[in-house]
Amino acid sequence: MTCNILVGGAWGDEGKGKCITYLCNKDNPNIIARAGVGPNAGHSVEFNGEKYGLRLTPSGFFNKDAKLLIGAGVLVDPEVFFHELEYLDKYDIKSRSYVDYRCSIIEDEHKERDKGSEHLFKKIGSTGTGCGPGNSDRVMRTAKMAKDISELNNYTTDVPLEINNALENGEDVFIEGSQGFGLSLYYGTYPFVTSKDTTASTFAADVGVGPTKIDDVIIVFKSYITRVGEGPFTTEMSQEKAEEMGIEEYGTVTGRRRRVGSFDMDLAKEACMINGATQIALTCVDRLYPYCERTQDYSTLSGETKKFIAEIEDATGVPVTIISTGPDLTDTIDLRDELL
Repeated sequence: MTCNILVGGAWGDEGKGKCITYLCNKDNPNIIARAGVGPNAGHSVEFNGEKYGLRLTPSGFFNKDAKLLIGAGVLVDPEVFFHELEYLDKYDIKSRSYVDYRCSIIEDEHKERDKGSEHLFKKIGSTGTGCGPGNSDRVMRTAKMAKDISELNNYTTDVPLEINNALENGEDVFIEGSQGFGLSLYYGTYPFVTSKDTTASTFAADVGVGPTKIDDVIIVFKSYITRVGEGPFTTEMSQEKAEEMGIEEYGTVTGRRRRVGSFDMDLAKEACMINGATQIALTCVDRLYPYCERTQDYSTLSGETKKFIAEIEDATGVPVTIISTGPDLTDTIDLRDELL
């Protein structure tokens, strides 16, 4: 059995959706569990030529043999949850999607408070999805829980019990973190952060798994960095330069244009240290080095690309084991076997 966690290494938007899709397709875990804040995080998934934008459903939904669980630490907006059940109906996720009965619920008033807050919505750059006020009410012990919502009766379970029983039975579990390290309430660019911690330790706690049961922490870095919203950005470049380089982007949830910068080695070192990363997945290599597009063999990468990868490994002390060279699952270099 294995229990692995995937985390974002910057401010989200690192390409976690592609990595999760690849890993869940290749490794075929029995359980895929969503950790993180809530529906303020959007994961973009491309599978069989179709693109999906998800805010609560685990990105490995296409694996029809896997249970899809949402941990107790995740805020659940029932409207988003049920929308995604219908949205992904062709993958029969209704029969295998569950939220922990202890999940806090996002209500309309949380979204209204979020969007109506001068501080959150305008200064901090909140997504307006109600997560900050929702977590605030959880701290104040006034939030409703999933077990209190009648519409969710058929979709609640004890997620820690499900996961730990699976591990004891020799099954494989994949924990999908959302957001990114730089948005951690504790370690990010406070106050321009999200409403809770976003590190591997918290993601394990979100789904009820103790640290001794984690095998690998896979941290995802994009070959350049993007950020939606306000906050410090040491390596930020002009939008004009990003356009020239062909690396302009827009947010999955907000649709807002992302700020763009070059790879931040200092941020990567800190992210690997605090998350206890054991592997690095590097995405969008093809966008930074277009001549590497769709390459599946490490030996055919250019010397410039290999040098960039080596610099990341030397700085962080963590091996780069997954290299994404395009949007399709096949556009991936997988070096994990070399660690064995």
